[in-house]
Amino acid sequence: MSTIQIPDSESVKLEPRQLLKLLKSVQSKIIGQHHLIEHILVCLLADGHVLIEGMPGLAKTRSAKAIADGIEGGFHRIQFTPDLLPSDLIGTEIYIHEKSNFIFRKGPLFNNILLADEINRAPAKVQSALLEAMEEKQVTVGHETHRLPELYMVIATQNPVEQEGTYNLPEAQLDRFMMHLEVVYPTPLEELLIVELDEKRQDDVPSNAFPVTTKEEVLSARKAVSSMFISENLKKYVVSLATATRTPEKYDQDLAKWIEYGASPRATICMIRCAKALAWLRGDEFVTPKHIHSVAAPILRHRIIPSFASEAAGVSRNDIIRKLLEVVAIP
Repeated sequence: MSTIQIPDSESVKLEPRQLLKLLKSVQSKIIGQHHLIEHILVCLLADGHVLIEGMPGLAKTRSAKAIADGIEGGFHRIQFTPDLLPSDLIGTEIYIHEKSNFIFRKGPLFNNILLADEINRAPAKVQSALLEAMEEKQVTVGHETHRLPELYMVIATQNPVEQEGTYNLPEAQLDRFMMHLEVVYPTPLEELLIVELDEKRQDDVPSNAFPVTTKEEVLSARKAVSSMFISENLKKYVVSLATATRTPEKYDQDLAKWIEYGASPRATICMIRCAKALAWLRGDEFVTPKHIHSVAAPILRHRIIPSFASEAAGVSRNDIIRKLLEVVAIP
């Protein structure tokens, strides 16, 4: 594997060894979800949050938990329910009689990785409580602001088919997620391997999972990712992809009929950051169009609002993104 050069005063060299160990460790435990695991790590390196959507039983929670177990840091899982309160996430002030004052008892948000399971089951007040934490890495209680850890990531899951007792995430909340990942059913061969892996787990003696990387290594990796080279032409290409969703009539008439509202500039920033992270994670020296295409769909999927005409014609968001990548020329 080639060494990534970090252009700073000390000419430090950093290789993605520990993160690759984490990637391989998780992939050995989860069958058939390699792209899901890779993209979660890309979001971790790009300092973003991820929303995972898929049917029950497709290893959404298991993948997130396996990655969290591999990082030496605080982890907490919250099972979102309709009766959850914002204070259940943030924490609350408790009156101490002996000291005659209040102290703030931190909630589960104050961890390095937060797994928000079935996030669409929580009411709007609880969902909005995540907004400041996800965007600003801080929470405000009363007149005091409390900082979250420097390494902070929200991994949320949701079920796409259940409607009863669920609350759709608003666009403002969706835009806080760097990626929206879709999990599909495994192939017959992968499902057979899943059965064999489950039988092996039943025979093995349970053991505690040990971390394979540390918070400091992840933060160092982020510095290396930010220094990855991307050409000016590729930056312009990413901007063209984002602007094409806002003015699709300039590129293709079908796109103009299918897109109601396009992606925000946050999509442009996320595509560049994630392309750099993916290039670094794969051990490449610089960003290529292939890296951009690999991250375009998860980043644009939840930021494009399809028109009624596209829904009536059965054109999905993934179809729109595929068409977008076809009509916008690569420099």
